Amino acid sequence: MKAIQSQYIIAAQGKRVSVILPMQQWQQVLEDLDELEDIRLYDEVKARQEPTVSLDDYLKKRQHLYKV
Repeated sequence: MKAIQSQYIIAAQGKRVSVILPMQQWQQVLEDLDELEDIRLYDEVKARQEPTVSLDDYLKKRQHLYKV
């Protein structure tokens, strides 16, 4: 990842209160946050150690339940 080119908005007291990023870098930040959320959710579900069901078994069961 290349360095982020940021600018800051500084309050009268000299404290940084906001940041300005180029749109491309902001989009990358949003994508990275989305990926991190996916990883967090995956880890959370994996930690439950619940039994798994194959996709084929799930589809067969679903088809059986909703047969018209």
